[in-house]
Order: sequence, then structure tokens, then C-alpha cells
Amino acid sequence: MRSVIYSMGVSLDGYIVGPDRSFDWTGPDEEVFRCVIDEVQEVGVYLLGRRLYETMLYWETIDQNPSLGYSTLEWAAMWRSLPKVVFSTTLSTVQGNARLASGGLAEEIERARAEPGDGHIAIGGATLAAEAARLDLIDEYRARVYPVLVGGGTSFFPHHKRRVDLELIEARTFSSTIGYFRYQVVR
Repeated sequence: MRSVIYSMGVSLDGYIVGPDRSFDWTGPDEEVFRCVIDEVQEVGVYLLGRRLYETMLYWETIDQNPSLGYSTLEWAAMWRSLPKVVFSTTLSTVQGNARLASGGLAEEIERARAEPGDGHIAIGGATLAAEAARLDLIDEYRARVYPVLVGGGTSFFPHHKRRVDLELIEARTFSSTIGYFRYQVVR
């Protein structure tokens, strides 16, 4: 059965964006970028909320810039071809290899798990991840921890008022002092 993973860059104090909605502290690092590419290669479908979808639209046409490096072009090609399901109450259409969710989050995850094929089900966006956590649908948390304290903003970890035990699967440090942690939910 396909696993549901939630993976994001996060500040040391636990935020994916700061109080000003900025995430400029997650600046480019080739080693971290390679890790993200490797992660996405394992994804079969990506579920994301409207804000993240709109942020990621940038990657739909970036390959038209011939001065980009190989890794950037590789990521853009992967992102464009990756099937995506967008959860939004305000969008009426989406672009590229995306569709609007036709059901609730649990229903869409059940549908994705039933479809043939390999690859994880990735969840992107804190609001959507919080709902998935509340419904106990996340199987694995992956955090790229940046050495910065931003003091507030949008939390990486959903607040769902229940204990969730995790088992460390992988931990490593990139040369840039960014930590990478994979935790599996203990059921």
C-alpha cells in the first residue's frame, strides 16, 4: 500500500514560513536540492493546497530559461510530469498535470492508494498536512531542518491535540549544516 509522506523545509523552531510568510532562509543548496529531487522521484501523486499549488506554478514554465543548470531543469521536468491533486475552495481550474480534488482528503488518499502504480502519496502545505494528521493519514514525516529561528509563522507540525509516536528512519547532515530527518509514524 502506498505511504503518505509529508516533507518540507523547516526552521529549527518548527516553521515552514516565517511570520511575514517568507521562506527565504531555505535558500538554494545543491546538496539539499538533490535530496528533494531524490524524494520526488519516489512520489506517485502529490496532494497540495491552493497556496502551495500557486507557488509551484513557477516550475511549469521555468525550463524556457536556457541559462538554468541541469538540476533545476531536471526538477522542473519531474514536477511538470508528476500527477497532482489540488485542494481548493476558490480555484475553478488548474494547469499542467493537475486536477482539482473531487472529494475530501481521506477520499482522495483512499483513491490514490487504490490506483495501480508505485510511488508515495506526498502531501504539501501545512493546512492540508494538518488535516491529514488530524485524520491519522500521515505515515511518514520528513524534515529538512535549517539553522535559523524565525520566531513564528506557519508550523510544520500540525497541532491536532493528540500524541503521535515516531520512529527515526534516517538522519543526516548536509555540508551546509542543514539536517535531514525521516520519521515513520508508529501505529
